[in-house]
Amino acid sequence: MNPTVRCGLIQCSNPINDESVPVKEIQQAMLDKHLPFLKEAGRRGVQILCLQEIFNGPYFCPGQDRRWYAAAEPIPGPTTALMQEYAKSLGMAIVVPLYEEAMRGVYYNTAAVVDADGTYLGKYRKQHIPQTSGFWEKFFFKPGDLGYPVFRTQFATIGVYICYDRHFPEGRAPSA
Repeated sequence: MNPTVRCGLIQCSNPINDESVPVKEIQQAMLDKHLPFLKEAGRRGVQILCLQEIFNGPYFCPGQDRRWYAAAEPIPGPTTALMQEYAKSLGMAIVVPLYEEAMRGVYYNTAAVVDADGTYLGKYRKQHIPQTSGFWEKFFFKPGDLGYPVFRTQFATIGVYICYDRHFPEGRAPSA
């Protein structure tokens, strides 16, 4: 592996800031907004690209609106498959954070990891779920149950944290 790895991050605002719009339309708009940035990252030679937490939707946890359960999908699933195609065509590994429905009524804040050849390498589920005013994450997510996996991409071996997990050190050792 080359000792220098070019990484990138994409974080986009919600192009539809209207609560009356159906969840699936918001997700499609978020996906459509991200795709040109993925292509630009590929043109710039990014080797490992990270997308924002639940990249294909807004951060919906300031409230407790049950409609957001409709945003969850299996991993691997349709969005993972699409990102596998992009990873392969752009030759870069992609960390794809999504709202996962593991089974009916069981939801996780998860990141799928896809290698540069399009191979799905696995997933990390957010371990530490904050619950304070303005962050009703326990309404939407269970704590992760997969530990702290590491993923061997073509460019580097990586670990994944999601947001609040950064405050807790136990996942850093396996990733080191």
